[in-house]
Amino acid sequence: MIPAPFSYRRVSTVDEALTVLGEHGDEAKVLAGGHSLLPLMKLRFATPEIVVDLAPIDELRYVRVERDTVAIGALTRYHDLHHDETLREHAPLLAHVAGAIGDQQVRHRGTIGGSLAHADAAADLPAALLASGGSLVVRGPGGQREIPADEFFLGPFTTPLEPDELVTEVRVPVATGIGWGFEKFTRRSIDWAIVGVAVLGQAVGLINMGGTPIRATATEEALASGASIVDAAALAADGASPVSEPHASAEYRGHLARVLTARALNTAAV
Repeated sequence: MIPAPFSYRRVSTVDEALTVLGEHGDEAKVLAGGHSLLPLMKLRFATPEIVVDLAPIDELRYVRVERDTVAIGALTRYHDLHHDETLREHAPLLAHVAGAIGDQQVRHRGTIGGSLAHADAAADLPAALLASGGSLVVRGPGGQREIPADEFFLGPFTTPLEPDELVTEVRVPVATGIGWGFEKFTRRSIDWAIVGVAVLGQAVGLINMGGTPIRATATEEALASGASIVDAAALAADGASPVSEPHASAEYRGHLARVLTARALNTAAV
């Protein structure tokens, strides 16, 4: 498929990007790694008048600890997240999940900010961010605001981002020494997860169990009340709304959520 005609603007700073977005509003789309936007454009599900390429903005590539928070630049690529020693020590769940996404080509181009802003319920990083109790820093013409991950995923591919705003940073509490686990079931290792589970301590994020990335709140509440892992994991699909499609029925997805949650919780407890 061939995208509809569009203009292209390559920017080198956040301020320049915000200026262009402010000029074009809904007619502009941001290009980070390209794995979400370009397929949509080829299918003509997205037909922007202008594509704003953020690739040269090096100021948004970093991982650093600021007191009790790990700050991650929005354009930090999956490969760099996976191999970053600071992230491995202080937010190991995110580092591990970044290394489990797609294949090497995807990991060398995909960015954490791009994945989160796309808000795909089948993506790995949104669930990991939910389990990590993280937040997203957003900049626009009105200044900067911080949005908790629990409030960021509003619906399928829908977030509170305005057309003239950018995700500039991802923040997670330092999780040094906290047990974590990650499990996902795929047809092939490079595919989207049919179901996945990200666990940090007693927080549980679910992949592909509804229209948005969600937490397994029934499981979390059971664990907080002293339930066993077996009993808590049995509640993982409660409140979820998995869909049926050719690769997996909703019932099968619920089964996978329970099994994978038990496995991830057991790993985190070791």
